[in-house]
Amino acid sequence: MPGQGDELRETVRERYAAAAVAVAGGGTAEDCCGGSDCCATGTIDIDENFGASLYGAADRDQLPIQAVAASLGCGNPTAVADLREGDVVLDLGSGGGIDVMLSARRVGPTGKAYGVDMTDEMLALARENTAKAGVTNAEFLKGTIESIPLPDNTIDVVISNCVINLSTDKPAVFAEMARVLTPGGRIGIADVIAEDALTPAERAQRGDYVGCIAGALSFTEYRNHLEAAGFADIQIEPTHPVADGMHSAIIKAVKPTHPTCCAPDCCQPS
Repeated sequence: MPGQGDELRETVRERYAAAAVAVAGGGTAEDCCGGSDCCATGTIDIDENFGASLYGAADRDQLPIQAVAASLGCGNPTAVADLREGDVVLDLGSGGGIDVMLSARRVGPTGKAYGVDMTDEMLALARENTAKAGVTNAEFLKGTIESIPLPDNTIDVVISNCVINLSTDKPAVFAEMARVLTPGGRIGIADVIAEDALTPAERAQRGDYVGCIAGALSFTEYRNHLEAAGFADIQIEPTHPVADGMHSAIIKAVKPTHPTCCAPDCCQPS
């Protein structure tokens, strides 16, 4: 019997599938993180807090219009992820493929960019966009961000754009990020985060789950989850407000080269 988490995931999938269909049909997708219902109709309201407006013209102009139109995020993680030639990058919740394509071009022919998404319609749109852009070092995989379909220790950089707040099992997402990253690997994520004073009920009053608001973690919760998954050098910097007491933020962290000491006496001198 499906639980509330399964129902929320299906609601998210339906909303983003509708956005992909709208774009593939020649329309534009509402930036679903804005929380309106027009993903189902293909209309768009320009919102400076979400979507393609958060990318520079140089980034937008090098991509197919469908990739730009399908941009649903709250930031530009590729601008802060410190991508290097030859890196292997993974985008969680890759949508129409904008961040995967930008990453693939930045890591060059010796690198690679993966995108993981659970929505068939978005995967089809992303693959079409990638082909139009002539990007050959990108690959899109069907899966969930709570169970990433890639081996351990294979990714140099994990990025994500306004997607982790949509997960109904966030500890699993952070654990999976740590699993697939190589030792010394890093994350560069854009996400919506709540001020610590806001309760979950107060967050829900400011927007719904599929609108990237109700499911957002607080600053302290985000840091605690990253620490519990083993990340170090955690930086969480708000960039702009998206609702009362809610902010888009850039999150950076590193997977340590050596595992953190967990046993009670393992770090004590002999």
